Amino acid sequence: MMKSLSRVALAAALVALTSACALSLRNPDIADLQRHPGRYNGRTVAVNGVVTTSWGLPLLPFRFYKVNDGTGEVTVLSEGLRMPARGERVRVKGRVEEVAVLGGRPLGLHLRERDLYVKR
Repeated sequence: MMKSLSRVALAAALVALTSACALSLRNPDIADLQRHPGRYNGRTVAVNGVVTTSWGLPLLPFRFYKVNDGTGEVTVLSEGLRMPARGERVRVKGRVEEVAVLGGRPLGLHLRERDLYVKR
């Protein structure tokens, strides 16, 4: 009886650990994205933060804005019509991309927006 109980407890612990690891890969803080770009490159993640700047060019379909979560700041590339204003709290889900890697450091690390949720 004790042996089967310990196996169940071990299995539950493994499930909890695996779930926590998977959750941290989907919801990292921005500093972690910047420290470990290779871990996240090509993956879809979600970040929460405050929009610090936003800009776009009138004839191009791309818009950019920066999100700061208190640990760092990341640029978000948006092809959507909705552009969050400076100071808005947002949750952005997107694919991590980088333009290039020079000396092990990412250049142009950004999120390509898939979903945007503006918190009220």
